Amino acid sequence: MKKIHIMSLGCAKNLVDSEVLGGQLKRRDYTLTTNPSDAELIIVNTCGFIEEAKKESIQAIFEAIEYKNEDKGKQVFVTGCLSQRYKEELTAEIPAIDAIFGTEDYEQILNRLGENNFHAEEMYKMRDLTTPRHFAYLKISEGCNHTCAFCAIPNIRGEHHSRKIEDILAETKILADQGVKELILVSQDTSYYGKDRYSKSMIVDLLSKIAAEDMFTWIRPLYWYPSNFPREFIHLMNTYDTIIPYLDMPVQHASDRVLGLMRRAEKKEILVQLYKQIKEIRPDIALRTTFIVGHPGETKDDFEQLKEFIEMVRFDRLGAFVYSDEEGTGAYDLNDKVDKETAQKRYAELMMIQTQISNEKNNTLLDTVQKVLIDGYDQNQKYYHGRTYRDAPEIDNEVIISDPDFKEKVIGSFIQVHITDVSEYELYGYFNVNS
Repeated sequence: MKKIHIMSLGCAKNLVDSEVLGGQLKRRDYTLTTNPSDAELIIVNTCGFIEEAKKESIQAIFEAIEYKNEDKGKQVFVTGCLSQRYKEELTAEIPAIDAIFGTEDYEQILNRLGENNFHAEEMYKMRDLTTPRHFAYLKISEGCNHTCAFCAIPNIRGEHHSRKIEDILAETKILADQGVKELILVSQDTSYYGKDRYSKSMIVDLLSKIAAEDMFTWIRPLYWYPSNFPREFIHLMNTYDTIIPYLDMPVQHASDRVLGLMRRAEKKEILVQLYKQIKEIRPDIALRTTFIVGHPGETKDDFEQLKEFIEMVRFDRLGAFVYSDEEGTGAYDLNDKVDKETAQKRYAELMMIQTQISNEKNNTLLDTVQKVLIDGYDQNQKYYHGRTYRDAPEIDNEVIISDPDFKEKVIGSFIQVHITDVSEYELYGYFNVNS
């Protein structure tokens, strides 16, 4: 029986692809191992979104090849975004790779292994979850129809295509039966879900159907696009407690001029009004966003406008990237490139502002009791770590609960935690004895 190790890089959508592939392999009696040295085949599922991600993927490929060099019986397959985008270059420059595939090439990978009878309509029914069992990602669509100047995703993943509602609902039931308590919906543009298949956005309808089944404690959709954001989603939080007050909407910038260069449809004032309306409906909502600094044409004044916007909205969670010059994108051919040193300084300044905002917001939670989903336990440091509704796994803050006694049943449970201390990006506390 062949042993296979899958290295999954990049975003949660890529992780779902790896889990789907893993499920297909296990169904055919392959053994998945977490130790690459034990594997006869190493599959590297790559990311190719920006320069740093490409470097990480190349490094992972070479690490896999090192295992192959130590054991000539091993094979290395490469799949995912990087190989979709640079198949010819990888073939020419890294001949030690045994096979190269693109994104979602499940059937082709299985065929290469001598397997057949692949049924695409069943592939999500047998995912091999690699997240802790209490949360899972659910991919509702693939691709993107936007033409943002900085983004290579449409070139890699193609146009937006939504999954059928009935298929998604069937998968949610499977995940719930496996013990998932937090369902995290992912796509490239959640706001657009359904337009290609049903001629209108169906994301609110989809979320209503999932919430009505009352299978999950938390439902967390990620990656909303602002220009077609359905405000009904915020009202839906008032209808279903399981749809948590958390909004992840990457807006990328706040200068109208830079937004235009980015080929974004929004204007700063529209964004300001949108966030104002959202907060009026749900004052307790946690706002997350992402910005790009150093985009071609970004001036000092543009950056000052971005800082003012951040101070005005006061996001609970904020991620930022230094612009990556990606061939095949609209921004690649723009003039007025911002030098890397300036871009890095702007990034550092922006994150310093957010650190202060995050610290101030965390301080308001001192001496409160928070509902926390416990993700794990650090055996060395003797503490549990978990998250409030304000925090998505991997990308947001954590709650640290010191406890010398490990109890396995605590992992994956919702527990009331008394917050006794805070830092910029963590909360600290102890289990509330009354919970």
